[in-house]
Formats: sequence, structure tokens, C-alpha cells
Amino acid sequence: MAGLRTTLRRGFDRAERGLDRLFGHDWNPLANLGPLGWFLFWIVVVSGIYLFIFWDTGVHASYESVEWITHDLWWHAGLSRSLHRYASDLMVLVMFLHLVREWARDRYRGKRWFSWVTGVPIIWFVYLSGITGYWLVWDQLAQYVAITSTELLDALGIFAEPIARNFLSPANLSSRFFTLMVFLHIAIPLLLLLVMWIHTQRITDARTNPPFGLALITLVALVVVSYAIPAVSQGPADLSLVPQRVGIDWFYLPLYPVIEIVPPGIIWAGVGLFTVVMIGLPWLPPRAEAAAAEVYLPRCNGCMRCANDCPYAAITIEPRSDGLPYPREVKVNPARCVACGICMGSCPASTPFRTSGDLKTGIDLPDYPFARLRADVIAAAEALPEGGGRILTLACAHGAGGEDAGPVPPGRVLVPCAAMPPPSIIDYIISRGLADGVCISGCAERECQHRFGVDWMQQRIARTRDPLLRERVPRERLLTVWAGPSEPLRLQMELAAFAERLAAMAPYEKLRPLGAEEAAEARAVAQAVARAQVVAK
Repeated sequence: MAGLRTTLRRGFDRAERGLDRLFGHDWNPLANLGPLGWFLFWIVVVSGIYLFIFWDTGVHASYESVEWITHDLWWHAGLSRSLHRYASDLMVLVMFLHLVREWARDRYRGKRWFSWVTGVPIIWFVYLSGITGYWLVWDQLAQYVAITSTELLDALGIFAEPIARNFLSPANLSSRFFTLMVFLHIAIPLLLLLVMWIHTQRITDARTNPPFGLALITLVALVVVSYAIPAVSQGPADLSLVPQRVGIDWFYLPLYPVIEIVPPGIIWAGVGLFTVVMIGLPWLPPRAEAAAAEVYLPRCNGCMRCANDCPYAAITIEPRSDGLPYPREVKVNPARCVACGICMGSCPASTPFRTSGDLKTGIDLPDYPFARLRADVIAAAEALPEGGGRILTLACAHGAGGEDAGPVPPGRVLVPCAAMPPPSIIDYIISRGLADGVCISGCAERECQHRFGVDWMQQRIARTRDPLLRERVPRERLLTVWAGPSEPLRLQMELAAFAERLAAMAPYEKLRPLGAEEAAEARAVAQAVARAQVVAK
């Protein structure tokens, strides 16, 4: 399973790199699948409302009004019909690509289970919305869908009278049945919208709108396809005849040919099993979770930077509880924290320059505390070869320099997110002479594994977001590489070119070289942290 996930993740990354060249990383369709799904939903809603203005309910009026819309009002209402159809189909495709991509990026397990589990009912609501919509056209395809669906429902044995009896002859079908279908076709999308809203509730600043340019491209493409290949009906329904051949919408109706040849009990068992497995995937198998971030109140002044930077709404602001002269403190919700460490990188108390007392910071990761980060940086620097062009790389575990990236570059420190190291650690590495230059290696710019890590680190370096990288840090000695897991070669090439530039520079005048005592203390801290973690486990 892990091998399949890795293969898919690299495949998506390669496909997204190609789309980056066409659209740019901001407009990349594969990096905007969630927002595109919302955009397509609204296209379906608006086009459906417009269609309803011209559509009539009734056994005979339904088909006739749809034909009038399609052929006589083709330039506006007919366009809406085709938009309604093609946007719905594209929404299904986007939904499943989004599902597979999140699974491949392993963003559905552990603390991130909520978004996955609430996404499962979205699948069924989308399909129910589409299937009930097909009934309203009342052409031969609608007749086929109605009879097949009602026979499947009757197999459950929960209705007082078989629903399929309504379709035995024209005399049995009344216009009130179409009124019921209209109600369902309106009510189900409303429930879908509610579940989509719930789906985003554990995500800070959830993106529900794609970039304007990408939205415009999508809409224009749908309009062009709608005019070029307009959606048409398949002949009027006739309950006195059995449709011999109908065209299937393979986005919404792929199971209908199977339903005809497989016993209903097996179909319902398969639907139930699929739903249970999808809901249970975050725990199949369960993932060993890193411990949630912890607040150390003596070093916390309630500045709210960590709460503002958290991608998962895991940090809240509370009234001060320890008597210190600050109005606020922060509190971590362990059920939401994924231990990305972005909060540690945003805390102003996260400074490696402290020489007195312990190296505690305001908010820290128990499994990878700030003291260990500094110790790992010093140990990585000591492992660098002698000579010019020495680079210390702070590499995100999910990017080109991560765990699956092949050979480990010398001087690499692996971190859970590129925004986990605070800017002060860059200053510390250069000013103490631990390396000639620093490389920050993170996820591709199109999408960070932890949503905002790349953005926050870019803004900290550019001095537009606290904590700021000090002005004294020479920018020519800092390299940032934002590359996905399929791009380790690109990282190696950029590191090699960076090393050549550093070797050609004049030696940097260190503010204060790292002393032997400081290095020994850091190693002792690292050993103590490691022992404490072993005892805790």
C-alpha cells in the first residue's frame, strides 16, 4: 500500500510539474481540485435555477419543455442545459481526482481524518443529485434510469408498495411523481452544500474559490464544449415500450449496466462495503501519530502568531491562567494538531542564540523540540566536509529533499515542514559559521503538504510576516528550493550551483564562531531529548 501511495504521489507531482508550465503554480488545476469542485457546484446550481424558469413539470410537459429549451432557446436556456450537464460530469471527475490525490499524499489519516470522513457522504450526495436530475428530462434514458433505480430500491423491502409499479404503464405515472422528483433534486443539493461546508470546518482559511484566471478558463471551456456538443435528449419516454438502446453518462451512471445483471442484494452489499471501507480508511492501518504541540506558558506572551499561522485551526486563544502580566495565552487542541511544527517556527521565543537557561520556547513539539533542532543543526554542520561552499540544508520531509528523495545530501536536517525552523535558525547557522550557506528545501509552490508552510517561510524571509529574518543575514547565502518528491535531481543541481557560488564568495565575517562548549552543550541536549523520548515511548 505504501509503495502504491508513493508511486501515485510521484505521478501526481510529475503531472503537476507539466501543468505548472502551462498554467503556473497558482493556477495549476491539480493543485486546485477542491476549489474547482466548489466552483463547478455553483455553476450547476446557477444553470439549474435558470433552467427551472423555462422547464415544466408533468409526464408530457417535461420532455416537451426540455426539447423547447434545447432547440428553440439553444443560445441561452439550451446553453444552461449543456452547462448543467457538463459541469456536473466534470465535478464528478474533479471529486475523484481530489480523493485519489489526498490519499496519495497521505493527508487523510491520523488527525486529518475529519475531512476525509465528511467527504464520503459528498460522493453519494453528488451521485443522487445527478441521478434525480436525469429523471426530470423524461426521455428514454430517464425511463431506463427510473425503472432500474426503483427496482433496486424495491429490493430493500422498506416501502409499503413497490415503487416500480409506477412505471408499469403510462396510466400509473402521475405528474405528482415529477413534483416529488423536483423536490428531491432541490433538497439533495442543499444537503450536499451543508456537508461540503462541514467538510472544510477543520481547515484554517479553507480555499473554496479557485484563482480567477483558472475559474475563467474552466467556465470558457465549458461554454465552448456546450455550444460545440450540446446536450440532447434520447427520444421521449414510453412506458408501453422497453428502451432497447440508450446512451449512458459514464460519469454518473457507470453502475447501471452492472445493476441489470447482478442481483440487487450484491449491489447493496457492495455499496455498503464501499462506504464502510471509505470511512474506515484513515484507520486502515492506524498511523503512529507524533505528539501534539505543547505550550510552555513561562515563554508565551499570547502574541497569537502561532494561532494565526496554524493550518488546521488547532490553536485557540484563551484568557491568561498563570498570573503573568499578559491578557492572553494559547491552547492546543490535540485532536487537531498534526505536529507540523509551523507554530514553533512562528514563536518569537524560538531563538537558538539563548545561552542561559534551557532552550524552551513558547510552543514546542514534544517529539522534535526546538532544543533538538538546534542540536541537529550543529551535528549536521560538523558532518560537512572541509573547504568552501559548505551548505546546511533544512529539508521538509515531504519535498525533494525528504525521506523518499534518494541519496541524502551532506548537512541535511529533516524537518516536518519547511516553516518549522524559525528564521533565527538561519541567522544562527551563518553568523556562527556553521556553514557557508543555508538551503531551505520545501514542497512545490503549487501546494504545501501542510498548506501554508511554503507561503509562511517565503514571507518570513521577505520580511513581510513575523517572525522576520534579520536584515543582517546576507541573502546571497540563502537558497530556497520549492520542489516536489519527484524532483530530487533538481535539488541536487541547485545545491551544486549554490556551492560553487558560495565557494567564489569572500569568506563571511562571523559575528561569533560557535564555541566548543556551546557545541558540546547542544550534543548533550540532543542526547537528553532522545533518552526522554525513548522513556516516553
